[in-house]
Amino acid sequence: MDSVTVKGLRARGRHGCLPGERELGQEFVVDVTLFFDTGPAAAGDDLTKTVDYGELALRLVEVVEGEPVNLIETLAGRLAAICLDYDLVEEAEVSVHKPAAPIPLLFDDVVVTVRRSRA
Repeated sequence: MDSVTVKGLRARGRHGCLPGERELGQEFVVDVTLFFDTGPAAAGDDLTKTVDYGELALRLVEVVEGEPVNLIETLAGRLAAICLDYDLVEEAEVSVHKPAAPIPLLFDDVVVTVRRSRA
């Protein structure tokens, strides 16, 4: 199956369990990969036969910037549901990065990845 990936989409959200995370917010980084047959779009060079990744990015950012949740697992699930709103998409993999997670140690990133399908 073919795939289309949007990587490194950044948005400010207020997700987390701690009061400071809700008050101050922080940057979240999202990677999504959509799995579907891109053949019809390529054959006809037709945007209407694929997923408009610009539109998708706007919808994903709305969710990140929208209603806060405690867990990035929940956020990742909501983002995956947006991806599956597109009829062509058979499967979606979503990674939510929380590089400023409240961990009192040096670390590079916290990432939750979910993979959802229609089946």
